[in-house]
Amino acid sequence: MKKIINTPKAPAPIGPYNQAVLIKDTLYISGQIPIDPSTGKLVEGDIQKETKQSMENLKAILEEADMSFEHVIKTSIFIKDMNQFAQINEVYGTYFNADTAPARETVEVANLPKFVNVEISMIAVR
Repeated sequence: MKKIINTPKAPAPIGPYNQAVLIKDTLYISGQIPIDPSTGKLVEGDIQKETKQSMENLKAILEEADMSFEHVIKTSIFIKDMNQFAQINEVYGTYFNADTAPARETVEVANLPKFVNVEISMIAVR
């Protein structure tokens, strides 16, 4: 049976979905964009700050499910401009141990929700 995971420490969904779904020991986290949950406003203007906010939103959801980034086995990063990959990667890398980092793909897309520059989703396992 699936368990819905939601926390006020991450942005509320902007559509008909939940922040995350836990099935047995596997957590599927919806894509997180750089919305500051305390204000409901987008973090804009600096791709590193945008990436950090997206990662902090993911962290809050992981914590709500009693997990951490060490439990993450797969991430998907969607970016609007592949020229920002190095800056995004620099911030993203601070959340993981290089020796145990998850599998990942990074894809450049035409647009993202609310026209942000980065969206990140994850799968974690206990």
